[in-house]
Amino acid sequence: MAAPATRIPCQTLIASAPQSFLPIRTKLYRSDQSSRHLQIPFFRLPSLRDHLRAQDHRRSPNLCLRCPRSIQPSPGLQRHSLHRRAAQDRPAGHPGRVDCAFYDNGGEGIAYHDSDPANHGSGELNPADGSYLHEFRIHDGVDISYAKFNNSPDRIDDNPWTIVLPPANQLYVGWTEPGEWFNVTVDVKTAGTYTADLLYTSNRGGSISIDVNGKPASGELKIPTTYNSADPVAWRQWHHWNRLPNLTALVLPAGKSLLTIHVVSGGQMNLAFFDFHLSGGRT
Repeated sequence: MAAPATRIPCQTLIASAPQSFLPIRTKLYRSDQSSRHLQIPFFRLPSLRDHLRAQDHRRSPNLCLRCPRSIQPSPGLQRHSLHRRAAQDRPAGHPGRVDCAFYDNGGEGIAYHDSDPANHGSGELNPADGSYLHEFRIHDGVDISYAKFNNSPDRIDDNPWTIVLPPANQLYVGWTEPGEWFNVTVDVKTAGTYTADLLYTSNRGGSISIDVNGKPASGELKIPTTYNSADPVAWRQWHHWNRLPNLTALVLPAGKSLLTIHVVSGGQMNLAFFDFHLSGGRT
């Protein structure tokens, strides 16, 4: 005899599903034990349990921690990494953000190179407690943390010396060292020249570079320091966020392209996201 279908209350299931464009057909049960099939929009997740757990750690009404709403692809540039998003899931003309923490899968030497195998953010600075933010890519060597607000007695990322406030819970790649790199695959709908802003922090200043499809494309890009001697808390020098406009311009062909972000010098930067804008004519 087949095992009975798992019965998930309608309200719980629907409340856990953020807007998306991946339809799932599911069987829902009413209180009178009758049933009906319903097709709802849903994200492709490892499990419903993981998504429900993520809801417990939501700290912003506009952000689903499993599928960040703050990361939106542009009309010409769609992000392809852990979570793929439909091109229409954005306001028209919204700039395209490529989130650094959502680098490609593949592991050390394939998707990234890190100077040591430990993740100094997930599971270390942020102790493993079963939550999405504290265990994000915990087994990867890339060091990942997230923007923390409303802490006391010392405010962390929403401190008075932050110039451009990051989104709450914004995931970022940190503890960077020269020689490290990571890959992000993007799907370009409109070929052309894209300029990119960068949301970052840098205690000492440094530089990065970007390759496109395995070839150097940006040259060395200087990253100004965000150090501010007026901040009396020493460790907070790594949490003075700023936005670096028009950091680089990349010529991207239509279709999938592999972006490789290299840490060239300085290190100790926190890299949140690149915000791409189609600036040149179509090619």
